[in-house]
Amino acid sequence: MKRRVVLFVLDSVGIGALPDAHLFSDTGAHTLGNIYKLCGRLDLPNMYSMGLSEIEDSRLPKYHGNIVGAFGRAAEKSSGKDTISGHWELMGVISENRFETYTENGFPSELIEDFEKRIGTKTLGNYAASGTEIIKQLGAEHQKTGYPIVYTSADSVFQIAAHEDIISLQRLYMMCEIAREIIDDGGYNIARVIARPFIGDPIVGYTRTPNRKDFSVEPPSTTILDRLQHMGFETVGIGKIHDIFAGKGISIAEHTKSNAEGIDATIRYLKSGEGDFIFTNLVDFDMLFGHRNDYEGYRKALEYFDSRLPEVISSMTEHDLLIITADHGCDPTFTGTDHTREYIPILVFNKRMTNAMPLGTVDSFIHIGGLAYTYLSSLAE
Repeated sequence: MKRRVVLFVLDSVGIGALPDAHLFSDTGAHTLGNIYKLCGRLDLPNMYSMGLSEIEDSRLPKYHGNIVGAFGRAAEKSSGKDTISGHWELMGVISENRFETYTENGFPSELIEDFEKRIGTKTLGNYAASGTEIIKQLGAEHQKTGYPIVYTSADSVFQIAAHEDIISLQRLYMMCEIAREIIDDGGYNIARVIARPFIGDPIVGYTRTPNRKDFSVEPPSTTILDRLQHMGFETVGIGKIHDIFAGKGISIAEHTKSNAEGIDATIRYLKSGEGDFIFTNLVDFDMLFGHRNDYEGYRKALEYFDSRLPEVISSMTEHDLLIITADHGCDPTFTGTDHTREYIPILVFNKRMTNAMPLGTVDSFIHIGGLAYTYLSSLAE
């Protein structure tokens, strides 16, 4: 008998402000609830049937059909509200200290000088900005000079933007590797270096391409992924999972460029029988809609994911376990464009389930990864 676990992380789909949200200026944030409030609708019949609207303070319309599945919410114990901390905690690692951000004055001059020396060219930017806005501001100068655009955001990120016709993807990725090395050796405590390639020109406008690549700091300790791999289970990382964990604990990595591709890949692995733990990040919610305050786009993306769930479930066997959760919030209706400090939803489904199973509120994301670990490791005992 082969058991598998499929874990979907709906990137940034929070379900209400945490008690300490005021420390992050996030009081009142509620990604799902506020989208529903402003849009006047949020049609998610498949997740509602698993108990999504029954989660405490969901602020979603009640589901009047038969609920089958386990449902609840999880608080974050880690000290941040970023992608790395959220995913690491899901896999058993608590981040005690927040990663550094450089929103006020940009990166330290010594970091930029070292980076420019190592890549052999000057840089543009070095300030906090929206990724789409900074290429509007500096794209033409970048094309003229060939200098890469360096910028940050409210997240702990060192981002490098470059036109694909000016700086090749291979060279851009090499620059990111150099930045990662400098950051780690210099103790700057930055979570991710991100390659942000784009195309276009000042006349028609600039567009970021799907060839983004993340270069993350390594987890500081053993993760559930490592443990599963050590026990002989095949772990599959879909989307940016491989990047988030710097490749550690991942047997098979598949980088995808959209939610649709991520769902397609997950279904393909389910049908092929390859992989024991299929860990999928769907980044469009956060990248395309949360950070851009596009709550209508966010709503449509949620409804699209929900519409694909029957395909996912039909590809599962009765021994497979489906878990749907998130890594933090990014309320698109909220002030600013930063992540929001929120609870994350927990939905658990297996074809053998016959009734509703309320989980309440758990005190850490670790319980979610722990559920996956327990379900799989019980086979090895």
